[in-house]
Amino acid sequence: MADDTYANDVLVTADWVADRLDQFESDDPEYRLLEVDVDTEAYDESHAPGAIGFNWETQLQDQTTRDILSKEDFEDLLGSHGVSDDSTVVLYGDNANWFAAYTYWQFKYYGHDDVRLLDGGREYWLENDYPTTDEVPEFPAVEYDASGPRESIRAYRDDVENAIDKGLPLVDVRSPEEFSGEVLAPPGLQETAQRGGHVPGAKNISWAAVTDDDGTFKSRDELEELYGEEGIDGDETTVAYCRIGERSSVAWFALHELLGYEDAVNYDGSWTEWGNLVGAPVETGDGS
Repeated sequence: MADDTYANDVLVTADWVADRLDQFESDDPEYRLLEVDVDTEAYDESHAPGAIGFNWETQLQDQTTRDILSKEDFEDLLGSHGVSDDSTVVLYGDNANWFAAYTYWQFKYYGHDDVRLLDGGREYWLENDYPTTDEVPEFPAVEYDASGPRESIRAYRDDVENAIDKGLPLVDVRSPEEFSGEVLAPPGLQETAQRGGHVPGAKNISWAAVTDDDGTFKSRDELEELYGEEGIDGDETTVAYCRIGERSSVAWFALHELLGYEDAVNYDGSWTEWGNLVGAPVETGDGS
């Protein structure tokens, strides 16, 4: 890559993690490794040594409000697992970090300074034969004091309405079939909306377009070209969304953290909210 500083503070390589496994396994909370998914059976079978396993659906979401954890619950969860607000936290998971990227965004929302993604996620770690174990670590509880919330990286329904009114960029990262309204969810997943389609004016740029075949993120130049072809250059507030906010977190990470587009926001309500709103504008078809 031409830019030697690209992604250094937000992405780490599998080698970087492997070289620090002793620190990730230590009771000292300076380094903590977290595997986040909705199906935690894979974690139970094997994971990187020292990795704490979190279930995104049951542990990182409020179980009654379909919302992220409150600040207090976020503090309690992390502190009880030996993660402090000063920890260097590295996140990874399946599907090229879908839920790990969401959790990264959640960490940033609550003001955590040093959080990073493992480039390539769980698949990259396994396919390249890095160390694994089935042992579940138990770390001493510590104090976690969250700052934030940083509302500047989160979009709500009124922000989406504003984007429609002002013609601001909207990035729908779902499949073409979801975008057109042909289906409501990826194959095998529960349908969670009354209507199919997309937010008027949205561009369909798949979450997967930001990564290479091995799940690692593309270069700065490639990402700039990908979004630039759709007129997205960081000059305006850019809203990313998907179905439940996890795939859009991958796009938000690429836009906000890798390209440095400070006004990129993640609409975590996504289609499960918008597709159920009475009277909200919806477009179908391919958007052409």
